[in-house]
Amino acid sequence: MRAQSLAPRSYFPDHTHDWGQLVYAICGVLTVAIAGRSFVISPDQAVWLPAGVSHRVGSLAGAEFRSLWVVQDAGAGLPAAPIVHAVRPLLKALIVEIAELPRDGDGDGYAGRVTQLILDQLRRAAPIPAALPWPRDEALAELCVALYADHRSAGQWARALGMSSRTLSRRFETEIGMSLRSWRRRMRLFKAVELLGGGMDVRSSHGGLVPAVGLEPTTYRLQGGCSTN
Repeated sequence: MRAQSLAPRSYFPDHTHDWGQLVYAICGVLTVAIAGRSFVISPDQAVWLPAGVSHRVGSLAGAEFRSLWVVQDAGAGLPAAPIVHAVRPLLKALIVEIAELPRDGDGDGYAGRVTQLILDQLRRAAPIPAALPWPRDEALAELCVALYADHRSAGQWARALGMSSRTLSRRFETEIGMSLRSWRRRMRLFKAVELLGGGMDVRSSHGGLVPAVGLEPTTYRLQGGCSTN
């Protein structure tokens, strides 16, 4: 178990573990990136990462990070692939509780029982659709990173990359199975969730982000898997 306060715009670089990991924030919003996909999660969700999965974790606006490590012997029945799943109030309370307990606690005592309840909750958790596709092509991946922080049009970026807008769109859709326009819409939604998790108002969360996306708070909940309330 790791409990740490992440400062705004702080990130752990790409790394792997020999054990499974539950990535969660009791407050704030985390961004979790793995090969080809990116997840943005609020305290209503967590990301399960099996052993050996290379990943990067960070937060744009800061978060209270909680990482639960599960050795392979204890991880029987847990997903074999990374997933995002909902965090029910019981699981959140158990995570908060286990973080307060001594690390050298008796495995057969209270800490052990809390741990078993957490594992039971993880086995019952159902995946939710909350992934932002991420291209493997290096040039397109660099473009996605830039688009996340830059509001220039696709046409402007196409010219910067030395290709037509049509070529850029075609390459992008071939790479990730989604049009660039649809990806940018979903990216703005994910960025809004990240900024809103930092306490920003839904109507001013990024200098025009919400009007550009054109989504009401209820739609954020339906498409992004979390509530902005």
